[in-house]
Amino acid sequence: MRVAVIGAGWAGCAAAVEATRLGYQATLFETTRTAGGRARRVGGTLQAQAVALDNGQHILIGAYAETLRLMKDLGVDADATLLRMPLTLQFPDGGGLKLPQLPAPLDALAGILLARDWPMGDKLSMLKLAVGWQLKKFQCAPDESVADLCRGLAPGAMAALIDPLCVSALNTPAERASGQVFLRVMRDALFSESGGSNLLLPRTDLSALLPDAALAWLAAQGNAPQLGARVQVIAPVGAGWVVSTDTSAAFDCVVLACPPQEAARLVEGSGVAAVDWLARAHGLQHEALTTVYAWASGARLPLPMMALPSNAAEPAQFVFDRGQLGGPAGLLAFVISASSGDSATLTAQVLAQAKSQLWHLGLGAMEAVQTIVEKRATFACTPGLQRPGAEVAPGLYACGDYIAGPYPATLEGAVRSGLEAARHLH
Repeated sequence: MRVAVIGAGWAGCAAAVEATRLGYQATLFETTRTAGGRARRVGGTLQAQAVALDNGQHILIGAYAETLRLMKDLGVDADATLLRMPLTLQFPDGGGLKLPQLPAPLDALAGILLARDWPMGDKLSMLKLAVGWQLKKFQCAPDESVADLCRGLAPGAMAALIDPLCVSALNTPAERASGQVFLRVMRDALFSESGGSNLLLPRTDLSALLPDAALAWLAAQGNAPQLGARVQVIAPVGAGWVVSTDTSAAFDCVVLACPPQEAARLVEGSGVAAVDWLARAHGLQHEALTTVYAWASGARLPLPMMALPSNAAEPAQFVFDRGQLGGPAGLLAFVISASSGDSATLTAQVLAQAKSQLWHLGLGAMEAVQTIVEKRATFACTPGLQRPGAEVAPGLYACGDYIAGPYPATLEGAVRSGLEAARHLH
């Protein structure tokens, strides 16, 4: 069976690899010349030298079982390409949370109890809430937000733990984020397997982390990906499909692994009856993610990743030391999840935030290197959201982090969706 996979993001790469492993002839189409989708390499310049950046700073966690398994299958050495460390949400003033190396969920419980700057009331409040989640088997009403889940939680615990976890995992603020999806993430990361909450920080650019290896593997199987090939139209013909770029080719099945708005364009143009699927795809709202890259000579953080106090005027929630992650010394990446505002304003705010919050680290004056705003970085993971399904029409499937499933818009969600789409081909 000939399968067309449209889009070489993490979902598309997973779908094409899995389809090939299952014995199908999979052709991967990608509009750009760089694989990875919304988690890909971007070229930049630092001190007149070329430098590899990313279109958004992403991390993995230990619970990303399918992503880690796929990396291993493709020959990617996770120990060399990912820095593993216990979940650490440390702020510049030294406060915050760091989980010890203990079996789950003892690591989370001990981390909360040992948080040195948390008042005992905050610790007990957080533990009471966590026990309540466990007793309810990590289930809640569909219309509950994360803020609803945390009613009664001490404000300090909310600001130090829940808010940063929610905005990093769901890219949606707690007052608008789905409580049920958040509980699934918390269950898998903190209360299931040991090491599930570990942070896995990329030591290479995101395209090199998995997509490049997927393309090389596909080419070695005789299925060379078609880069720089935008699919204009798909059309059902008999029992199969015609996929048209600059030329046309016939396929038995099509997997849409492109962003939801592009997938909807192709579905509408195909003429198939998919009213409900299109309504759900068009109904998705999106959240932006901004990464501000800044540099200062000799800049080095105490940790490769740190949390930052954030507000409307100081919007970055996290900062990454790219110099400790395989990049140039002195290069920092400030991340604004669920960002709003224009690039110039956000850049100015982050530089001021760095000066205000990191001055005691002796970083010196930071200069902006590049600011990347992904306006549709993720879907808004809101309560009760009805996401599109994987099957669009006979022989036409969709995958991506926005497809219906238990996870928010994460790399793991994208990979799982791609694998599932390939396994349902027929």
